[in-house]
Amino acid sequence: MKKIVLAAASLYLLIAASPLHGQSTAPFELELKAGPGFTTGEVEGESLGNGLGAEATAAYWFTRRLAVYGGWGWHRFAPEQSFAGADTDIEETGYVYGLRFEYPFIIGRASSPRLRLHVGGTYEHLEIEDGDGNRIGDSDHGVGWEAGAGVAFPVNGSWTVTPGVRYRALSREVTVADVVTDVDLEYVATEIAVSWRLGS
Repeated sequence: MKKIVLAAASLYLLIAASPLHGQSTAPFELELKAGPGFTTGEVEGESLGNGLGAEATAAYWFTRRLAVYGGWGWHRFAPEQSFAGADTDIEETGYVYGLRFEYPFIIGRASSPRLRLHVGGTYEHLEIEDGDGNRIGDSDHGVGWEAGAGVAFPVNGSWTVTPGVRYRALSREVTVADVVTDVDLEYVATEIAVSWRLGS
């Protein structure tokens, strides 16, 4: 417990010591990211397969190190066989939000790569589609969570490219043909993000 408190206090001091944006970096950022996702669990003994996803977010950097973000995301998984039958796709869509933390590897150098961490929540639902793209199952929206890390490489004063990885989890009840199934969708997403700071 002491180690956790010490780590939290250290992070707070780093954030508190960082000046506000507006001198050299714009506070608003738009980001697009995409990449494959790899599920880590099973539902009724069957894997949910692997897939692809994309996400768009907007962030506000209220210090040089810490931002709040929000946006919308989509991920599709294509298992060979699942609780919903063969030749079905599972789509996760909805909203994302959270905090983003960034720290340069070389302090004082604008072109230095930066460690980027984020933790947040999701408000999403799951849809099941058959091989023809028809929706055969759905869930209500619910709260999940995500956490990730990456390395942000500045391209110029406005653009940044960030390869990263994140873990996401969402648990929902999905109804297919009047049968309700508890689905715990957990996966690791490996992504490339491109972001643009407005006005920098």
